[in-house]
Amino acid sequence: MQICQIEFATPEYDEAVRLRYEVLRRPLGLDFTPEQLAAEYEDVHLVTFDARSQIIAYLCLTPLDDARVKMRQVAVAPAWQGKGVGKQLVAASERLARDLGFTRMTLHARETAVPFYLQLGYQTVGERFEEVSIPHFAMEKAL
Repeated sequence: MQICQIEFATPEYDEAVRLRYEVLRRPLGLDFTPEQLAAEYEDVHLVTFDARSQIIAYLCLTPLDDARVKMRQVAVAPAWQGKGVGKQLVAASERLARDLGFTRMTLHARETAVPFYLQLGYQTVGERFEEVSIPHFAMEKAL
């Protein structure tokens, strides 16, 4: 496996959008709007490639201010879930965020993903809320 940064509006980005759709949006009956994707132009896009150069995981980092960055759209292909791929990708995103000068990572975790992030040192902040029609919790971690 190889983790690397990809650029917006490239074939790799398009492949990552397809993965995100299959894992995160399709099960909820949602799609991406052109405006949602265009808003990712300046974000940092990280992917994990398998040995066949297929994208098997993705996450996005959106700067919020000089200190905080938000991890978004974490998606791991179903065949690779539970095998440490997501954990490695999150760790790589934390290292990159630190290298870029950020001191705090924030995210909105689906309720079902909260245990995953807790084991990686994230803490819940505030009460449960609904986003994209399902329960979420705000979480954060000092980098």
